[in-house]
Amino acid sequence: MKKTVKFICLTIIFTVIFTALYGMEMVSTGRTPKMALGSQGEEVKSLQQRLKNWGYYAGDINGNYGLETLLAVKNFQTSWGMESSGVTDAKTMIEAGMGRFLQKDEVYAAATTDNVQLLARTINGEARGEPFEGQVAVGAVILNRVGDSRFPKTIAGVIYQPGAFTAVADGQINVAIDPKSTVVKAARDALNGWDPTEGCLYYWNPKTATSKWIWTRQIKRKIGRHNFGI
Repeated sequence: MKKTVKFICLTIIFTVIFTALYGMEMVSTGRTPKMALGSQGEEVKSLQQRLKNWGYYAGDINGNYGLETLLAVKNFQTSWGMESSGVTDAKTMIEAGMGRFLQKDEVYAAATTDNVQLLARTINGEARGEPFEGQVAVGAVILNRVGDSRFPKTIAGVIYQPGAFTAVADGQINVAIDPKSTVVKAARDALNGWDPTEGCLYYWNPKTATSKWIWTRQIKRKIGRHNFGI
């Protein structure tokens, strides 16, 4: 028993020291900015608040990147299929909706091509012809579902959940899109944290919706031809 406790303690100490050194090395080399053990400031507060909202973090929103924040980041990274380093790099910031803290080129580099393309193709199939805000809103609904415990924890999982999106059912998700099209920009803006729906999990076209259940949802916004609700 004592050996087990000692091993766990040594593992935690090693992880903390390694992460701290790793984080400082990244910052000192001038590569993409990162938050790591010992970081402080408003960015850390924003990170802690988001992790707390999603149930990963139970500590104070104090702007100090301590052990509790590090472990929360590791859990978040594991849930999102990333390397569980505990260091909040650009990719982790994007997945946490904190892209506004990054330069535009850092956002584009960190947002994985697969996620951008998959989200953009879904937006194209679901909201082609909608105003730009409405396209971003569809992307935001998908990301809101990822952050909700009632839905899968990945973008692909949410999109391909059986019966969730017409674009998957009718094959429109497989239609090729122009890399310079508005749906790609909408996908990036949604990944960058813009949520015109203010947290909605559902949307529907009132003129074509056939589900009686969807009308039980509380409508928060109307953008273009879609209602957005919770």
